[in-house]
Amino acid sequence: MFTEFVKLWVVIDPIGTLPVFLAVTAGMGAAAARAVALRGILVAFGVLVFFVAGGQILLTAMDIALTSFEIAGNIVLFLFALTMIFGESKLEEDEKLMRSSDLERAVYPLAIPSIASPGAMLTVMTVTDNSSVDLREQAETVLQVAVILAMTLGLMLMAHRIIALIGNAGASVISRVMGLVLASVAVDGIIKAMREVLAG
Repeated sequence: MFTEFVKLWVVIDPIGTLPVFLAVTAGMGAAAARAVALRGILVAFGVLVFFVAGGQILLTAMDIALTSFEIAGNIVLFLFALTMIFGESKLEEDEKLMRSSDLERAVYPLAIPSIASPGAMLTVMTVTDNSSVDLREQAETVLQVAVILAMTLGLMLMAHRIIALIGNAGASVISRVMGLVLASVAVDGIIKAMREVLAG
C-alpha cells in the first residue's frame, strides 16, 4: 500500500503542479485563485476516479492500447510545457483571460494535464487492474488519490504567499524552469511508452 502511495505521489506530483497553478492564476485575486484551485482538484479527482472505475473498459471498448494513450497524453503535456517556457506577450495573456472563464482554466491546464496527468491516469488504471484487483483495493486507491489531492490543494493555497516573497520576476523564472522540467517529464514518458511498443 505504501509503495502504491509513493507511486501515485510521484505521478500526480503536487509540487510540480505549483508552477502551472501560478501560471493560470497570474493576475487573479486570492479568492479567485482559491476557487480555481478547488475546482481544479475536484475535476482532477473526478477524472482519476473515472479511470479507476472505467478507464480500462473505455480503452478496451475503443481498441486503444495503453501505450497509445500515454504517448498522446504526454504530447499534450509537452505542448503545454512549451507555452510555459516561451510565454506570451501581456496583451495575448490579457485577451485569453478575457475569453476564458475560471472554470475553463481550472480544467485546462490545471486539472488536465497537470494534476490528472497522462501518467496519473495510466497509473491508477494499472494499480487497479480489473482482472486482479478487488473493489476494496480499488477503494483504497481512491482514498490515496484523495489524500494526495488534498495535499496538492494545500500547496496551491500557499502558492500566492510564495509569489509575495519572490515577486513576479521570480515567478516568471520559476515558471520557465519548471516548464523545461515538465517538457522533460513529457519526453521521458513518450520514450518509455515507445520502448514498450518496440519491445512488445
